[in-house]
Amino acid sequence: MERRALLVSRLPEYEEEIGRWLWCLEDVRRTILTELTGISQRMLDTKMDERQTIGSLLYHIALVEADWLYEEVLVTEWDSEIRSLFPLECRSEDGALTHIEGETLEEHFYRLNKVREVFLSHFRSMGLTDWRKPRVLEQYDVTPEWVVYHLIEHESHHRGQIFQLLSNLRND
Repeated sequence: MERRALLVSRLPEYEEEIGRWLWCLEDVRRTILTELTGISQRMLDTKMDERQTIGSLLYHIALVEADWLYEEVLVTEWDSEIRSLFPLECRSEDGALTHIEGETLEEHFYRLNKVREVFLSHFRSMGLTDWRKPRVLEQYDVTPEWVVYHLIEHESHHRGQIFQLLSNLRND
């Protein structure tokens, strides 16, 4: 077995600490995109055991990331180009994730990549003071640092679900 170095790096062009957190966020995404590259439309759209589809999870991951960026970090209206990537709400009336079917892998990857590009762009000029400055909202106070931590946790959780679905579909 090849010996590896398991190290956290940092994204260049960012304050060092912020760049390390963003590298972690990017690493979770990289593993998802790598594992899903080349999967079939059937795998994207198949619902197993009344769970959500891989496509639904990908839509949800991108929407949640955009929502945290605009609502909590920037505390501003959504960019219209980003808003247009989400014609459907995150959840249906019964609280389940919105069922997404028929979108290609390329469409999902485009949405994920576009949201991430915009997300990262807002952190390039951020210093540690703003990184740790709480945004005072009606229901809670939240820092950009915590938002990035939460998005790493959120996407990692759904990555596990996606990989389990993929495993089940490949063995089906």
